Amino acid sequence: MNVDHIAVKVSDINDSCEWYKKNLQGEIIHKDDTWAMIQCSGIKIALVASDNHESHIGFSLSNISDMPCTKDKIKVHRDGSSYYYGSDPDGNIIEWVVYPEAE
Repeated sequence: MNVDHIAVKVSDINDSCEWYKKNLQGEIIHKDDTWAMIQCSGIKIALVASDNHESHIGFSLSNISDMPCTKDKIKVHRDGSSYYYGSDPDGNIIEWVVYPEAE
């Protein structure tokens, strides 16, 4: 298991992308109306629209059988990755994700 990304809520995807590019030399990996993924110093940061996503930490797994949930709770992102959102004992959101090329 590896840290895959850290997701933070932002009020404006475009403004935040520009800020991360200018101030942290971020490289945009993906961007649409509800989220963007930016690579900064070897760390992926997901900028998420505050009305569509929650702040969270994402961990990548190599096998879907390593998900800490039953199969019926696993969903699929539009990029084909399988994911599960859970939380730690204090309610902080954790995402486990398996990318199609990992399996």
